[in-house]
Amino acid sequence: MCGKNHSSSEAVYGLGLIGAFIFYVQQGSGFLNVLVSILKAVVWPAFMAYDLLSFLH
Repeated sequence: MCGKNHSSSEAVYGLGLIGAFIFYVQQGSGFLNVLVSILKAVVWPAFMAYDLLSFLH
């Protein structure tokens, strides 16, 4: 029963992950920048939450 509710949120996170990866890869070039882009794409919700909380402060 619990697994049915997670499919839409997982899809949104997956699309966000792909979009964030594409965004960060376009800003740099080279192998190291691609690795950093992968890491940033995985933790993009943390960046977004930090920016939102700093904006509200």
